[in-house]
Amino acid sequence: MLTFGLLTGLVLLILPGQPASAPDSPAGGETALTTAEAPVRLMLDLPPLANLSAALYQNGIPRTRELHTKLPDRPRFSITKYTVVAGDTIWSIGEKFHLDPSSVLWGNLEILGDNPHNLRIGMELNILPEDGVYHLWREGEGLNKVSEYYGVKPEDIIDWPGNNLSRDTIGDYANPNIKPGTYLFIPGGKREFISWTSLVIRRENPGVAKLVGPGACGTIAYGAVGTGTFVNPTTETWLSGYDYSPGGNHWGVDFAGKLGNPVVAADAGVVVYSGWNNFGYGNVVVIDHGNGWQTLYAHLNSISVVCGQSVAQGSYLGELGSTGRSSGPHLHFEMMYNGARVNPHEYLNIGASIYTGPYPGN
Repeated sequence: MLTFGLLTGLVLLILPGQPASAPDSPAGGETALTTAEAPVRLMLDLPPLANLSAALYQNGIPRTRELHTKLPDRPRFSITKYTVVAGDTIWSIGEKFHLDPSSVLWGNLEILGDNPHNLRIGMELNILPEDGVYHLWREGEGLNKVSEYYGVKPEDIIDWPGNNLSRDTIGDYANPNIKPGTYLFIPGGKREFISWTSLVIRRENPGVAKLVGPGACGTIAYGAVGTGTFVNPTTETWLSGYDYSPGGNHWGVDFAGKLGNPVVAADAGVVVYSGWNNFGYGNVVVIDHGNGWQTLYAHLNSISVVCGQSVAQGSYLGELGSTGRSSGPHLHFEMMYNGARVNPHEYLNIGASIYTGPYPGN
């Protein structure tokens, strides 16, 4: 058997059964090995260590010093604040904090009003610790009803550490010990978006939109009926700004364009809303096509049609603009069928490119 040892640049080779000298024994003792049993010790020179360093590094495991310790993400239990900067959208903010865009809206109802267009540079937003809803507790509310509304259990609200509630002190769920004005995080909670555009304005009852703004129409007796096929509502066919995103409460598409570009009817029908909208859409035209379809044209610079007017497919409705809550000229266009909002991409030839920078014409 061969045994190698590396000692200060020398190799010790031990061969069993070879004679060798042994260290001195203590006084009166015996030697550790007899001459016949002692190994032979051969001292061999090694090349300098410096000459081996390159080979050792290539063939071994190099170790470098890491100055920064990487810790895994820890769960958050509190609401943090974020200040909106140029280029932010509810989608980009959600991605930055690993949240759905809906949770960005649901955490800031009083600020954004469930409208992604209300986002402004310098706004301070609530950032939820995970997907859910930020709820303002009001006097007379009960835990059972609130949790049912958001689709969670009362214990989900009570047990969330950041809410600082306790099952021992909460009391009666119907009248819990929660101070009115307290904000509670509802983990995993969901709710319907607040959006006036879900309102169906039919020619039989256009006055239903009177709370939306002064553009509401009166009685309409009859009018043109659409074909059920649609043309693009403006000269540009690519998008600038937001795309169709139910999760972000954006139920239409934003067509690019310059101030004053023509806006036309996507299909024949009757104008059932023409004028200002009080919910951020500026000047708006809504057409009821009489076959279950309805289209909406928002942020117009000017309007060239009036309530009750019949329009043909491709008829001029007004100028593309930036009225209401808008960061630049564009056309916000929505489609609805039998009261349900649908994706315009499925019915129009919209360009694949989506421009996410400032609107053209700014």
